[in-house]
Amino acid sequence: MTVGRAQELFERGTFLARGPLESEPPWVRDPRSEGHEWRRLFAEVFGTFLLVVVAAGAGVVDAVSHGQVPLDAQVVAPGLIVMAIIYFMGMVSGAHLNPVVTLSFATRGDFPWSRVPGYVVAQLVGAIGASFFLRALFGTVGRLGATLPGPGISSGKVIVVEAFLTLGLVSVILGTASGARNVGANAALAVGGYIALAGLWAAPITGASMNPARSLGPQLVADDWTSWWAYVAGPLCGGLLAVAIAWILRGPPSLAASAAAQGEDPADQVDDSRTSQQNQRGETNGE
Repeated sequence: MTVGRAQELFERGTFLARGPLESEPPWVRDPRSEGHEWRRLFAEVFGTFLLVVVAAGAGVVDAVSHGQVPLDAQVVAPGLIVMAIIYFMGMVSGAHLNPVVTLSFATRGDFPWSRVPGYVVAQLVGAIGASFFLRALFGTVGRLGATLPGPGISSGKVIVVEAFLTLGLVSVILGTASGARNVGANAALAVGGYIALAGLWAAPITGASMNPARSLGPQLVADDWTSWWAYVAGPLCGGLLAVAIAWILRGPPSLAASAAAQGEDPADQVDDSRTSQQNQRGETNGE
């Protein structure tokens, strides 16, 4: 890709800020390659594992240490680990780490539906594996860091709060990610910062999960199913609403976003679009 083309794509908001496409490994360069899908699924398993170990583990370690991990540290830690994960593997799988994020990308039209089941299963496997890891280390203390309603908080309120929090999270992701991928400083800082911010005010109410995998993993391993359905329904509703708002704010998916989701070079899409326009102009002039 030439410097001029890179500048052009950057100005159009389609440059991925990641270096020449040709220098990247094939599983990054061509996301449609089924031969490398296992790498992306492994990345989702590993990334979600790290997220749940940190997010749920903060509560577990707080219980083990008798209150040595304050609430503000517990809610900031997940934001920091998500930021780090986006930086180190965002270009491999997109660092979705959350079934709602994957479904929202697909509903938006930025991610193939055929890849959704694999991503969701990978995220659940990572969350469950992290929960077993925590139980093996510390037992079931701290209810394995499960996200549970606060005192006096009904399942209905959990749905509303989690839907609202997830609405903000997915809106940030859709607005800062390139296609179906969370890449670059903007996405990492914005997503990580939002997760920390949401936890700072909502953690005492619902645990600020915004992620069915993060909630279901500890609940399944601890065999504590308190309001589990609310932690699935709330984020799903919030994610779908965020997709609708994205259409209002930005219209249908951009050409570059669709190209990135399908593993195509946005530059090729620009060339194809220009060629098509030139051909149409030529036909018009000929008439």
